[in-house]
Amino acid sequence: MHEYFDICVNLLNTQFNNDREAVLTRAASCGVTRMMITATDIQSSRAAQAWCTADNLFCTAGVHPHDIGSVSDDWLGQLRTLAGAPAVRAIGETGLDFNRNFSPRAAQLQGFEAQIELACSLHKPLFVHDRDSQGEVLKCLQKFHADLPPVVVHCFTGTEDELKGYLERDFYIGITGWVADQRRGAALREMVAQIPLSRLLIETDAPFLKPHNVPADFLLQLGLDATSNKLAKRRNEPAMLPFVAAAIAAHRPESEAEIAAASTANARRFFGF
Repeated sequence: MHEYFDICVNLLNTQFNNDREAVLTRAASCGVTRMMITATDIQSSRAAQAWCTADNLFCTAGVHPHDIGSVSDDWLGQLRTLAGAPAVRAIGETGLDFNRNFSPRAAQLQGFEAQIELACSLHKPLFVHDRDSQGEVLKCLQKFHADLPPVVVHCFTGTEDELKGYLERDFYIGITGWVADQRRGAALREMVAQIPLSRLLIETDAPFLKPHNVPADFLLQLGLDATSNKLAKRRNEPAMLPFVAAAIAAHRPESEAEIAAASTANARRFFGF
């Protein structure tokens, strides 16, 4: 069994309400030795820290572009306080999402730059979301280029030009089960070999983006009866991270074992372990 580090688990999502502890146990049984609980607003930034009592769980603190339009006036001060906790290893999830525009673009840009500045001042890595920003994410980050901490663009699904732009600045790239998606992942499968092994991170983004290469009987192997739990049948969870590594290895010269080892070492370095 290989060792894995899942850099993005939405552990507080309601889909895990009935078996959160069991999800963590199943992850450990599949070699996922460390997980980063991803926060998306002030409330989840606070709640995530309550789960970081074991030596394999850590978290981010930040406000997602979907939520930045509804923050309170003192949100940044609250976030600065929360981000000072030892369990918090990165600022985020922050960034821009011009695909859904759940928050006004002006609010997204202002909130993103405020969190970049916070990460710079605290010297904590940035956990970045970019969906259809047409290059605006990179423009925002470049404003702080002299002071930027390590940056990961998580759940990368962008263009080849965007990938090159991020790699030219030594950003890390997070790859999810999107790479195994037969309908949507073709472009990413063509690009994944361009990512230097030293800049590759892997993630489930659970409970979302379940890899399409997960065998139908996998949950049964873990002792979970999907026939009585239909939610679990379609849900992604950290135990499925090895299938992300396998999908990446199918389109790169390295083996699954090498992908696991390199991405785990990269995650440790990125988050300061």
